[in-house]
Amino acid sequence: MKKIYVLDTNVLLQDPYSIFSFEDNEVVIPAVVLEEVDSKKRYMDEIGRNARHVSKLIDGFRQSGKLHEKIPLENGGFLRIELNHRSFHQLQEIFVEKTNDNRILAVAKNLSLEEETKENGSPVILVSKDALVRVKADALGLQAEDFLNDRVVELDHIYTGLAELYIDSEKVNEFYEKGQLRLSDITTHFFYPNQFIIMKNSLGGSSSAIGIVEKTGCFVKKLVYNQESIWGVKPRNVQQTMAMELLLRDDIQLVTMIGKAGTGKTLLALAAGLMQAEDLLNYKKLLVARPIVPVGKDLGYLPGEKQEKLRPWVQPIYDNLEYLFNTKKPGEIDAILAGMASIEVEALTYIRGRSIPEQFIIIDEAQNLTKHEVKTILTRVGEKSKIILMGDPEQIDHPYLDEYNNGLTYVTEKFKEQAVAGHIKLLKGERSSLAQLAADLL
Repeated sequence: MKKIYVLDTNVLLQDPYSIFSFEDNEVVIPAVVLEEVDSKKRYMDEIGRNARHVSKLIDGFRQSGKLHEKIPLENGGFLRIELNHRSFHQLQEIFVEKTNDNRILAVAKNLSLEEETKENGSPVILVSKDALVRVKADALGLQAEDFLNDRVVELDHIYTGLAELYIDSEKVNEFYEKGQLRLSDITTHFFYPNQFIIMKNSLGGSSSAIGIVEKTGCFVKKLVYNQESIWGVKPRNVQQTMAMELLLRDDIQLVTMIGKAGTGKTLLALAAGLMQAEDLLNYKKLLVARPIVPVGKDLGYLPGEKQEKLRPWVQPIYDNLEYLFNTKKPGEIDAILAGMASIEVEALTYIRGRSIPEQFIIIDEAQNLTKHEVKTILTRVGEKSKIILMGDPEQIDHPYLDEYNNGLTYVTEKFKEQAVAGHIKLLKGERSSLAQLAADLL
């Protein structure tokens, strides 16, 4: 049976192409949604870009017919702008205030009542990213769904970059002797390039080994990194050791790191970047950037020059740099960085249009990036550059992103089969016992 899907504004602002995601069913866009989209067109961020894109898409449909009638879509479905069914009669006793959300609910409810009077009426389903709109719909007896088509991966299937494998103790000894093992000799499982494997004794002994799958996927090899202290930082657990391996490998151009607060993502990346750019001179510059997305209420406009305006947003990066440079006086880190032209702390606002060759690039809080934004960043990377994307998908401050559709998860999933990329999920917090407890309990 064909269905009628009524789309909320946030669905279109999250994914302009969501119109084509409902197969051969009918898609209805309430007129109030067009008004909300129009109000967002002037925004100079991802929401504004999507609003403008939705406007152009819908304008293009006018060539196929009248928008208040059914317009055929390429996938066999139909699109309609709903101008009628705006009556508030069915909602006025429950939701008195005529907000935009309630108007969208009114359209869905009236459509549903109309379809119920038909002999072969279609079920009406409201699609919204707003949980409370779905709750309201349920209170009105409406079917409501979240828009899940934009999710990169399903629950519990996010790539961790790490696997465990139980093998014979003889094979463990052989791995230490030869420095590598052919995967076909120890398992039938498939592994991605640069994926880490913890090999354990299948008989329960204490012998174990850590290896990384080489680019062809045929061999697992010893780690190159030997756990020496870098800029006063030494890995404290196995995942941090794996992260440092990825950060220091010249043949891995893209590194993604996922972990809760306090797992050491930023500190490890900065230490590796300083070593590569300052000590080894493998890169001309260390560029550190993060998106400007507030955790709580926005600070608003800030006084001063660009660097002064950026300081509150990039302060966590400065905190880590102060630790690495072992500064003791207030403002000392600013003097150090002013004398080191090879270190640049920037906001992602200014990255569009740039080309960044021969640089070690660190993008912090990448979970707050959309798919389009992360594509923009990666396409800025020039020759002989290395980029690190890191963050915690469980701590997202962007209104239209979640753990499964953000830019960091998107890149992790799309690049896991590529030989130039590596990924690791950090599990254990090392900031303090209190920070780890807070990350687990809260």
